[in-house]
Amino acid sequence: MPYPAQHKVQTRKRILESARRLFNHHGFELVSIDQIMKHAGLTRGGFYGHFASKEELYVQAMTSFSACNPFRTAVEAADPRITDPKALARLLVTLYLSDEVLADKDKHCPLYALPSDVARAGLKPQQAYTDLIRGMTCVFRAALDGTPDAEQRAQTMVSLCVGGMVLARTTNDAELRGSLRVAAKQQALSLLEGAARRTSRRAASAS
Repeated sequence: MPYPAQHKVQTRKRILESARRLFNHHGFELVSIDQIMKHAGLTRGGFYGHFASKEELYVQAMTSFSACNPFRTAVEAADPRITDPKALARLLVTLYLSDEVLADKDKHCPLYALPSDVARAGLKPQQAYTDLIRGMTCVFRAALDGTPDAEQRAQTMVSLCVGGMVLARTTNDAELRGSLRVAAKQQALSLLEGAARRTSRRAASAS
């Protein structure tokens, strides 16, 4: 008897979650389809009913982060719902560079967990990676609406957040892990707040 459609959807989600966690820990090359399926509690034979190749799964695993990342989870759990663009941008910076997120390797963002992998992986993984960069930039750019250099500031904030986490992930010095992220957070928030002050001054001058 065939499985219901919902069963297939749930199985696909299990494979994606397994792949995302294992890729985050070990990278693309060191993770096999057998390992992914075993980690998901499934057999290899079911893999090709959902994905054509490990490369396709890699792309989908990166893409799935947009729907399950700690920032989105925090926004959806907030009561009342956070809608102010600047509040969302502050939350993203603070959460992205937090101790909690750094410690949870299963939920690491592909932007800092997989950069060297993606650089070697080909056009489709690079496109998925690019989409994540653009999505993060959009959150910051929305908070900087009306600022002449909004795009440059937003991209700099992304660079600070991702770069701070890349460096923190690679050092065994606990104090440095903390100070790198504090510095990145302070500079990112200063770009956000500095833009707000400039916009307020221009509005006051115009009136």
